[in-house]
Amino acid sequence: MAKSFELGREIAKDGRFERQASVFRRWVTSDGSSEFPAEAGRYHLYVCLACPWSHRAVLGRRLKGLEEAISISYADPYRDERGWAFSGGEFRDQINDFSFLKEAYAATDPSFDGRVTVPVLWDKHTGQIVSNESSDILRMLNGAFETWATESVDLYPPPLRGQIDALNQHIYDDVNNGVYKAGFARSQKAYEHAYERLFATLDELERRLAGSRYLLGEAPTEVDWRLFPTLVRFDAVYYVHFKCNQRRLVDYPNLWAYTRDLYQQPGIAETVAMDQIKRHYYTTHEFLNPSGIVPLGPAIDFLAPHDRSQMARQG
Repeated sequence: MAKSFELGREIAKDGRFERQASVFRRWVTSDGSSEFPAEAGRYHLYVCLACPWSHRAVLGRRLKGLEEAISISYADPYRDERGWAFSGGEFRDQINDFSFLKEAYAATDPSFDGRVTVPVLWDKHTGQIVSNESSDILRMLNGAFETWATESVDLYPPPLRGQIDALNQHIYDDVNNGVYKAGFARSQKAYEHAYERLFATLDELERRLAGSRYLLGEAPTEVDWRLFPTLVRFDAVYYVHFKCNQRRLVDYPNLWAYTRDLYQQPGIAETVAMDQIKRHYYTTHEFLNPSGIVPLGPAIDFLAPHDRSQMARQG
């Protein structure tokens, strides 16, 4: 029987969680300047709907309308020490028939010995991983496949790129990864530091959203869609499971309405698999939830009306 998932080398001596760096960071390019030119049907995404980093890639594919150009396989939300698995049924690798995603890593670099992560952008032609970095994959989906995109949305518009990059880094450090730094901390000091930074940043974002429908104006950009996967999981998982319990998302009037606004954008609700999200976190992290019991609640109505489109805007 496989052992439960553990953090291993990602815990520092002082108890801090230090996420491993992504090792495959090559690029698909629209102009053919890399070894991976953009082509319809050539690339495949390996994701798990439970994972917030995977969620970024799923959102990018959906927002750009790239479902016909880029195929996708979904891993089982349960993960043990063997990593992400394709257990059959809806969780099947229809491209390579892998049983575990680690087979894709081994095919690309037989010496790889880190933690296998999703999402993965796979090149069918050369049989290797292009990238396992979610932020890079999201940006490739936005820019490299424009020829085959059916939706005319730009998540990284040139006039806002400097602001997007700065805000992305801040939100990643203190919110996207911040919930993990709190939940996976192995010392009181490390936990409290991550917890304080998390809620200071959520308070800051709450104030920001009081005067703007989205983080950088009247249209959602990459920074909104990178924040959304964390917010949509917050009350169901991070508030309890990761001890991020100062306030719930629903206690923030602007952040809560903003999350509903994003959730209700066309096609987005279908990317949120709350049953898989809860099953993943509460069964995978035995060191946090030894019983493996998955909570039935909370009841969260992401379809409740919001007033974001009618809000008073700062000129």
